[in-house]
Amino acid sequence: MNRTNRKLAIAFALCATAAIVVCLASPGTGQQRDDRRPPSPGGGEKPEIEDTKRLNVYADNWFSLYINGELIAVDSIAFMPHNVISVDVFPEYPMTIAVMAKDNADFKTGMEYNNTQIGDGGFILKLGDGTVTSKHWKAKSVSRGPIDGDTSNPRVVHEEVPKNWTAPDFDDTSWQAAKEFDERTVRPKGPFYQHDFKGAKFIWADNLELDNTVLFRVRVDSPPDGSTPKTFPILQSK
Repeated sequence: MNRTNRKLAIAFALCATAAIVVCLASPGTGQQRDDRRPPSPGGGEKPEIEDTKRLNVYADNWFSLYINGELIAVDSIAFMPHNVISVDVFPEYPMTIAVMAKDNADFKTGMEYNNTQIGDGGFILKLGDGTVTSKHWKAKSVSRGPIDGDTSNPRVVHEEVPKNWTAPDFDDTSWQAAKEFDERTVRPKGPFYQHDFKGAKFIWADNLELDNTVLFRVRVDSPPDGSTPKTFPILQSK
């Protein structure tokens, strides 16, 4: 092979090798698609924090709150100082709110401050969709005392908390209507005035002083403020 032919052969071999390298380093479009992360199952728009509603809750002295059977908020301070719990909630309708509210009463005497006096309760709530506490809520007292207000020989009556009382399908038809109390009677402390409770009423069972543990329930079929709730198909499979 003469020198010219030898150069042509070497050049051809180099070109062929380069083509193979390029082919291996640059897979086709189909290969790129296979390496991509698959889309989330279900797809669809996801809720953002702007889709939530602010929930403000004040209790004298303590509460735990459930929405559609799920625990949403718990008062972080069992007794004093009084505080407001604010959380962001993503409402889904129909919505059942269930609350256990407690006055800081001694389990055996129903009294406060080392059994030196009778205490009082009070509960108020406002959700950003217009849901507020009122006499339209249901209430059930499960701890009451001292019976007849007798502090010399204090006695307390306790009832068993009903099973599944936080569930949306729980039958509360036998419960009484919550009783409204004015702000002057409840005497809320400073944090109450630092949050939005406009339109909400303080509620309790019959007796603000003697009913020490009260269960509340309400069903909200649609936003009370008339707004149209957004729906997210991606959440329907949960």
